[in-house]
Amino acid sequence: MSLQLYSLKKNFAVQKAERFFKERRAQVQAVDLKKHKLGLRELQLFARAAGGAYQLVDRASTAALSHPVAHTDQEEIILGYLLERPEFLRTPIVRDGQRVVIGEDPAGWQRLLDGQK
Repeated sequence: MSLQLYSLKKNFAVQKAERFFKERRAQVQAVDLKKHKLGLRELQLFARAAGGAYQLVDRASTAALSHPVAHTDQEEIILGYLLERPEFLRTPIVRDGQRVVIGEDPAGWQRLLDGQK
């Protein structure tokens, strides 16, 4: 299965992930979260990989911090907000089937590549 790179905007972490995979000549499918809306099952998969929906929220974003999504710990509420407003997600999200790496994690990205061989 090919790697999918979910991102919203070209921030430093997303560029670092793109460069990481390009240097290793890995085929990566870029998924723009502005155009591709996430489904509930997909978002639940990301939440399990992150250790809970609370970990998916980008706490470095002032927009997310000023929204109730950053101040609740109820999974269903957070997932509902993230379905409506994917800009609150911590990116990049790299997915290989059921295996997911959230955020800037070169060691995790390497594990995904090693698992493909």
